[in-house]
Amino acid sequence: MSNLRRNPRALYLAMVPGLVLAGMFTFYPILAAGYYALYDWSGFNSPRIFVGLDNFTRLLSDPFFWGAFKRSLIFLLGTVPLQMFISLWLAVLLNNQMLKLSNVFRTLIFLPVVTPVAVIGIVWTFLLSPFNGPINGLLLDLGLVTRPIDFLGSSSTVMPSLVMVYVWKWLGLTMIYWLAALQTVPDDVYEAAKLDNCKGGRLLLLIVFPIIRPFALVIFLISAVGALNVFPLIMSMTNGGPFFSSEVIEIFIYRSAFATAEGTRTQLGYAAAAGVLFGLLIMMLTLLQAFISRHSGKSR
Repeated sequence: MSNLRRNPRALYLAMVPGLVLAGMFTFYPILAAGYYALYDWSGFNSPRIFVGLDNFTRLLSDPFFWGAFKRSLIFLLGTVPLQMFISLWLAVLLNNQMLKLSNVFRTLIFLPVVTPVAVIGIVWTFLLSPFNGPINGLLLDLGLVTRPIDFLGSSSTVMPSLVMVYVWKWLGLTMIYWLAALQTVPDDVYEAAKLDNCKGGRLLLLIVFPIIRPFALVIFLISAVGALNVFPLIMSMTNGGPFFSSEVIEIFIYRSAFATAEGTRTQLGYAAAAGVLFGLLIMMLTLLQAFISRHSGKSR
């Protein structure tokens, strides 16, 4: 490390491989999407016809785009509050060092985070199956239902089912964020609260939460960005169905690019325009998260 400080040129050279990879797989695709969004192009060797902002104009009048946008917001509003509330409750429970096997419980809750999304999708598709799924079998045995529920095949149950699976998948990661925030609360605060006989929910709401509130805003934005990037889970479980009931923005972009309603003709330019708008939404949330993180850091 000392040699690198004496020779800044070596430090810059060490950054070159990372910058090259970032340019190839991050910056170039972003610029290419912005470029192709201005063209009517079906990909490969087909001619590119410059259409300017027509793709964006079509998007703003496309009911399928707005339907996907609405479902993305519904998914976000369904997952983020639930995920934050349950993970905070678990973090408070497992933050107690006197609790036996707390590390074991943390590991078990975090395990779905490191499990591949494709595996999660396959397993939960089987669990929720109306034919031989264990969940339907349990509901029938308990007498809670009289016939199997098609959780992923009905427009009224598919989104709640996906929300449940998504929250279960990422609950452990949000819990870790909360645990890190709770570690910043001084022990003196708990001692003073104990002397005032303040405990339980009052301790959390009146004393602990105001201290970790800056972290809560950051955790909320991280969870919101994550809830908008749900393509692998939905593709592996429903493929956007039934009848577009679970088609979010990412699925709409994929369908527009590779599985359009116009037969075999793809619409890569149109999909790129949708990707640009979706990327701008993600960027706004990311910049807001960075601003809040910087502001909360200065205030502390």
